Amino acid sequence: MKYILVTGGVISGVGKGVIASSFGTILKCSNIHVTSIKIDPYINIDAGTFSPYEHGEVYVLDDGGEVDLDLGNYERFLDITLHRDNNITTGKIYQHVISKERRGDFLGKTVQVVPHITDAIQEWVEKVANQPVTEDGTKPQVCIVELGGTIGDIEGMPFVEAFRQFQFRVKKENFVCAHVSMVPQPRTTGEPKTKPTQASVRELRGLGLSPDLIVCRSENPIGQAVKDKISNFCHVAPEQVLCIHDLPSIYRVPILMQSQGILEFFNDRLQLNIPMPPPRKFMYKWKDLAERADTLCKDVTIALVGKYTKLEDSYASVTKALQHAALAAGLRLKIKYIEAANLEDVTRSADPVSYHEAWQQFCKSDGVIVPGGFGKRGVDGKIEACKWCRETKKPFLGICLGLQTAVIEFSRNVLNLTGANTTEIDPDAEHAIVIDMPEYNPGMMGSTMRLGKRTTVFAYDNSVLKQLYGNKERIEERHRHRYEVNPKYVPQLEVAGMKFVGRDEENIRMEILELDDHPYFVATQYHPEYLSRPLKPSPPFFGLILASVGKLHSYLARGCRLTPRQLSDVESDDEIPETVMKDNIVISNEMLTEGKSKSVGSSS
Repeated sequence: MKYILVTGGVISGVGKGVIASSFGTILKCSNIHVTSIKIDPYINIDAGTFSPYEHGEVYVLDDGGEVDLDLGNYERFLDITLHRDNNITTGKIYQHVISKERRGDFLGKTVQVVPHITDAIQEWVEKVANQPVTEDGTKPQVCIVELGGTIGDIEGMPFVEAFRQFQFRVKKENFVCAHVSMVPQPRTTGEPKTKPTQASVRELRGLGLSPDLIVCRSENPIGQAVKDKISNFCHVAPEQVLCIHDLPSIYRVPILMQSQGILEFFNDRLQLNIPMPPPRKFMYKWKDLAERADTLCKDVTIALVGKYTKLEDSYASVTKALQHAALAAGLRLKIKYIEAANLEDVTRSADPVSYHEAWQQFCKSDGVIVPGGFGKRGVDGKIEACKWCRETKKPFLGICLGLQTAVIEFSRNVLNLTGANTTEIDPDAEHAIVIDMPEYNPGMMGSTMRLGKRTTVFAYDNSVLKQLYGNKERIEERHRHRYEVNPKYVPQLEVAGMKFVGRDEENIRMEILELDDHPYFVATQYHPEYLSRPLKPSPPFFGLILASVGKLHSYLARGCRLTPRQLSDVESDDEIPETVMKDNIVISNEMLTEGKSKSVGSSS
């Protein structure tokens, strides 16, 4: 097993997750099987009890693990399926060691950070690194480990010490340390400053880890002179200094890395035996994806009505899923983040200006998404958003709480059930339309919800989502919820036109709803964003994007193909979408009519 440790310096949020994912992408394109581990030094057992404002989105895995959002980056970039143990926290390590001590496994010895905590970290990494993460069950060859936080943090010290020992345990030819550092460029001088990087590397080396790679993050490109300076002061060769500046899209990060010789370095340093030089079509799909992302010209605007909109990372997977869907449809995505509380009745609003601005942005959008959340704040605003989309026929996608608020709104305004509500907000509601699940609510907060991958069975053949999923009878998606639609009210709702087209295997829990006589009013109890991939967008999100630009009906009529099977079947240019997908290559109208077959942005 080969290991690549990614550490960070100077500031947090420097982009270690994308850097680590890009390492994996380049290796996977070379037919190397890759897995990833994220280490978070906080004492929480997992990310499940965090407010999104505290640490960004909580990402959910197939096995129900509530983990750091960086694991979402790994899964999307590498198209792998990780497990809850791929996210290590200080809390997990200490819980593991204390449990062993209680069983008497240490034979009466004094339990200490060194060696017991550091040994537990190393054993955990070795065990998880060997677990298959692909459907074929192949054992990984390279494990990329991202150490969260910045070098020098007190809570990260045991992990740094563990990897200081680990590099000798697995031998030098199997271990690479890559240090990601910020190179600031103050506007007063305009020149890149290397002192923060020098200090960060000095501290890392003082703790016993000498970086083999230094990845310099900067706002603008930095020149060879700066690379040489960092090389000189940080004890690495110039070719071991990578410069990654801000790029138009994250899909360009692996391409920029590869242009700086990273694959050759890994091949030589880790003895991977990859044939060199890489073939001409190396990373072709990623290059094509990046070209398409940069050359889109027609916009689609989606209003995201949420509770945590002040921090965009709170909805990281939702925004990525929207981007994947828009890119597949050949559209440039624009997201308007709207605070749900600002849509509530202006007479109750403390800020009328925010109320009017929020409604203006909301009404001007092409489509609306109402994602999940917990708690009372903003729920009435989400209900107002659902009502507007239902009455004005605006394309709508609700997720988790978004489904629940859509059902509450329909019950109040169509069924005239005054007092309809969720027991999360009003435990004594006259009409408890949304109720808690006692078996998933034992009073403990951590890992007690209905979590992970579950099966949804389609109950109606004419369902829009069933068609978008390829007319499958059942699908599997990831869940994260503690409340559900009350089955007692389902017959009334369906008679009135709200169809629950997808249900769980026991036909008890409502998973998908669709509204009759609406271009696209869809909501899911599960979270489809977790399984969206750059080259395989999530069907509910794809449906929202197509409906938002008036293309969904023609897409379904063609059997869920963005382009007709034969161009001779098309009666006029109006029937061809602005951009269509063929073998993962976007083709424009002009290219179709001229009979060409080159990808957008490529050379002729």
